[in-house]
Amino acid sequence: MFPIAWMYYFGTNLENRFSVNDFWPKPETTHKIPFEKEEIKGELERLRARRLARRARRLEEEEGGKEGGRGEGQ
Repeated sequence: MFPIAWMYYFGTNLENRFSVNDFWPKPETTHKIPFEKEEIKGELERLRARRLARRARRLEEEEGGKEGGRGEGQ
C-alpha cells in the first residue's frame, strides 16, 4: 500500500505543488512571428535599420580609433 500512497501523493495536484511562479514568460512579452506580408516587410525594415545603425556606430568607432592612433606610431 505504501508505494501506491506515495504515487498518489506525488501524482495529484502537481501544478500547484511543484510550480514556480512566473517561470514562463507572458504571451505579451514573447516574440511574435509575423505572418502577414506587411508585417514581414515592416520587420525586415526594422532589422535593416538596426543593422545599419550598428554598422554606422562601428565605423565611427573605427574612424575614431584610427585618427587617435596615427600620431603615436610615428
